[in-house]
Amino acid sequence: MSQDQRLVALLSSEWEYELREDPQLATVVGDYRYNDRLKDYSLAAEERQRQDLSEWLRRFRGIEETDLNEEGRLNRTLMIRNLEERLTAIEFKNYEMPINPHSGVQLEWVELVSVMPFRDLKDYEDYLSRPHRLPRVIDEVIEVLQQGVKDRLLPPRYLLEKTIPQCEAIAGAAGTANPFAAPISHIPRQISAPEAKRLRAAILQAVDTYVRPAYSKLARYIALPYAPMGRTQPGIWALPNGDARYRFAIRQITTTELDPKAIHQLGLREVARIEREQLAVANRLGFTQLEPFRSYIKHDARFIPKSAAQILSLYRNYIAQMEPFVPKLTHLTAKSHLEVRSMETYSEQSAASAKYLQGSVDGSRPGILLVNTGDLSHRTIVGIESTAYHGGIPGHHLQISIAQQLAIPAFRREGGYTAYTEGWALYSEKFGKDLGFYRDPYSDYGRLSNELLRAIRLVVDTGVHHDRWSRQQVVDFFHQHSSEDEPTVQSETDRYIAQPGQALAYKLGEQTILELRQQSKATLSARFDIRAFHDEVLGAGPIPLDVLRTRVSSWAKRQAASPQ
Repeated sequence: MSQDQRLVALLSSEWEYELREDPQLATVVGDYRYNDRLKDYSLAAEERQRQDLSEWLRRFRGIEETDLNEEGRLNRTLMIRNLEERLTAIEFKNYEMPINPHSGVQLEWVELVSVMPFRDLKDYEDYLSRPHRLPRVIDEVIEVLQQGVKDRLLPPRYLLEKTIPQCEAIAGAAGTANPFAAPISHIPRQISAPEAKRLRAAILQAVDTYVRPAYSKLARYIALPYAPMGRTQPGIWALPNGDARYRFAIRQITTTELDPKAIHQLGLREVARIEREQLAVANRLGFTQLEPFRSYIKHDARFIPKSAAQILSLYRNYIAQMEPFVPKLTHLTAKSHLEVRSMETYSEQSAASAKYLQGSVDGSRPGILLVNTGDLSHRTIVGIESTAYHGGIPGHHLQISIAQQLAIPAFRREGGYTAYTEGWALYSEKFGKDLGFYRDPYSDYGRLSNELLRAIRLVVDTGVHHDRWSRQQVVDFFHQHSSEDEPTVQSETDRYIAQPGQALAYKLGEQTILELRQQSKATLSARFDIRAFHDEVLGAGPIPLDVLRTRVSSWAKRQAASPQ
């Protein structure tokens, strides 16, 4: 067996391990073999994973890089890098803080309902086993939280307090009102009437017997004693080894070695640049200053949504408008369908304006763009067009659907390089401008506002986690430099505090792609083809930004050297 064959076999074995260890991941990527299971969250499981990942790392290092072809060398490098970073995260014991109002495990379990298949009797039987396992999982999570208390690894108290009503909402929803009961509303006709009746009764019983008591237990534990022990400072600097934790988060999420101060200064420059462009739009609309224009948008009835249906319709229309133009952007195609739905009410208060859930690899489950339709009176519609492109097409849905069809190892196809995926999605918001969309100047202002939001993130994320800003300083910076509606200001602020470094990925990823585009244009001149450039950016699946730089630069040089 050659080294290349050995590597392929090892990659396949490691991916099978990942799916067994994380049944939720398997469900999300469309592998339904483990749909009757939930992940083991116990401290013992974390220790087993540490040992397992160390062994996988030893085995991948044992394959000689010099004996591999080019693709094999890339796969080996990326896998070793992934394993090393995951082991570092375990050393930091980040797993001891699994609860927050934006991406906590208490939300992850409910989201599974949206991505599980319900095609036949087996799908329903598999699903039924998961609610039965929730009491065990809740006990494991509480065990982990208790260890976090001992290690002084706790999220901010005020964030923990926001998770209590989330848990209580699920615990308090009886019968068909509970999100875990959603599958009974669309039982397929091929399931016989007696079986359908049995399934309805079994699911409702599981909700009342297992789900609601489990969530109630978690809510009680968070309320007392856990949340009162939460840290009082919002920044990660307040945790043990806080500075090292933040620098690791930056390295892992952005795939760069950038210093927090450099990121902060870049953010300030981008904020100033985008505000100048916003002022130009305001001037064209008769406003001489930004602040009165921002206030006008926030309060004029034209820009306040009338209903959830209006918001959903706008998202769908913008995505439908963009879809026929994808062939002008790339030769690659996405087969997966996209659906736009409202978020569940239990997550509206803490959620962003939209969230994408990927479809299955085989296309049987569509991608889903979940849209926040809560608190309508405090929202505006001016940013919906660019958000639709970001989360849908040509953003997340197009990029992820293309990656799912690539002949690359599964760990890369399903890779979580946030700077790449979010960088592409932010970069793709500009496509509408290139294609002549954003015809309404207020919608174009909304595009700039969404870009400004990502620049603000560079400032406030480093501000709170490195420069020791208070939460109010973050909110004040938002109010001074954006026209974001108040629900967005509050939820975004909490999100940055809950997920250190994550918010940096968008702008840093977009800036990298824009730089590579300019460099490729300079290298190829009249031979530059935007579709070919995007093919190269998208054609390897999610990859670190440094790897993307090497890939695109090499492509441009090859193209320049080839005969015309």
